[in-house]
Amino acid sequence: MKKILVTEDSAAMRGLIISTLEAMECCEVVEACNGFEALRALPREKVDLIITDINMPDINGLELLNFCRSNPLYQQMPVIIISTEGSERDREKGLALGADAYLIKPFRPEELQQLVLKLLY
Repeated sequence: MKKILVTEDSAAMRGLIISTLEAMECCEVVEACNGFEALRALPREKVDLIITDINMPDINGLELLNFCRSNPLYQQMPVIIISTEGSERDREKGLALGADAYLIKPFRPEELQQLVLKLLY
């Protein structure tokens, strides 16, 4: 079973993402409510994919992504950004930093599920 780290400061959005993933019945979810918690979870959990928001307290999603891409242990790990930052410039910045996909909130649950399956299998 694959393990996904969901990093989102909004409890409601985190719950929506988690329920979308759990409906797939092919993954286990680890929660983090900010980038700092995500960084603490990475060495403890064998994570196969990260889903992160951009705008969060402490360490934001782009900083988390930058950490992963500069660390040999996590360089190849797929990262999906889900953000309210919907401009083409924001999307390009996230992808240029190494995100594998960029979804804009609100997203369609099927779209997230398809991305997860594509990146993990």
